[in-house]
Amino acid sequence: MLGTMPGTLTTVTAPSGAGKTTLVRELLLRDPNLRLSVSYTTRAAREGEEDGREYHFIETGRFFQMRDTGGFVEWAEVHGNYYGTSRTWLAKQLEEGHDTMLEIDWQGARQVRETFPDSVSVFVLPPSLGELENRLRRRGTDSEDTIAQRLHAALGEVRHVQEFAYVIINNHLPDAVAELAAIVKAARLRFSNQHKRHPQYFSFLEQDC
Repeated sequence: MLGTMPGTLTTVTAPSGAGKTTLVRELLLRDPNLRLSVSYTTRAAREGEEDGREYHFIETGRFFQMRDTGGFVEWAEVHGNYYGTSRTWLAKQLEEGHDTMLEIDWQGARQVRETFPDSVSVFVLPPSLGELENRLRRRGTDSEDTIAQRLHAALGEVRHVQEFAYVIINNHLPDAVAELAAIVKAARLRFSNQHKRHPQYFSFLEQDC
């Protein structure tokens, strides 16, 4: 059953520019036991991005084919592009006991919670919409129209924050990384995960008093 696999699953969601990718990247450097899912997307690769590293870049037709044949455990349309997480890859990681993290939007996170009830959901908030705008501009990758669209979308996205179990306010990166690391560690130590990973330590539960 997908929801009872030995690996832990954490979803991280944030509006564009909130620092989600940097936050997750920093955590991965500190935690070699954590795997990051590489999503499939129909958007064009940005300068410096590589296929299979940031995303699997595919044509829209192939994306729809994978979606319609159950190839994605979650998928969503974001800013006119499609994104999805491979069902086969994710199931393999969790079956093998690998703790796995997904960087996905709120729509995808909702789908993941339905399939993986033991998953942990995290929402990353920027300190303010003004700071979010500053970060988008500092990236230097988006046009004025794109920045305006992303800020407008952010207003809708942050309204879903109450659906998530944990919220990190990314005001100071080192603090935010430490908070995300603490969430991942706490998930590993939950009874359900410890019992699945180390059943030998719980044999006393089967003994009569």
